[in-house]
Amino acid sequence: MASPGHGNTELPSIGKQGKASQISRTVEVNLEDNYFSPETISVTKNQTVRFVIKNSGEFVHEFNIGTAAMHAGHQKEMMMMTEHGILEVDKINRDKMMMMDMGDGETMSHDDPNSVLLEPGETAEIIWQFPEAAELEFACNVPGHYESGMVGEIKVGKGQ
Repeated sequence: MASPGHGNTELPSIGKQGKASQISRTVEVNLEDNYFSPETISVTKNQTVRFVIKNSGEFVHEFNIGTAAMHAGHQKEMMMMTEHGILEVDKINRDKMMMMDMGDGETMSHDDPNSVLLEPGETAEIIWQFPEAAELEFACNVPGHYESGMVGEIKVGKGQ
């Protein structure tokens, strides 16, 4: 995600990239056309979670952890990716991702620790440590997907 925190491993408002040695839980997430399963995920503050994400749909989908404002900003970038032929309905032109300059030398490589972009049938993992408190969503920001309901809630609880 090129907007807030592009390229950073720590985004204080939403947490930070976790370490494999600190994983306390694994959550499997299926990306369907156009919804997530599950639609709500509960975590505890400072918990480190491994997300195993599979695109079980027929379209390209994204799993992105952020705030509603972050998703709104990222949706504009995803629209640009579609307009430039990087994203097709069922294909990601990854070579073009590296060539698209977002300004300040940033590309649309989608290598941020809080996000994966997957073609149909692909699987990826995110290891994420959650903050003490946050209003978080996981969403697909491919144009039209968020608007059609491809967004879920992450509930951060107090824990132990």
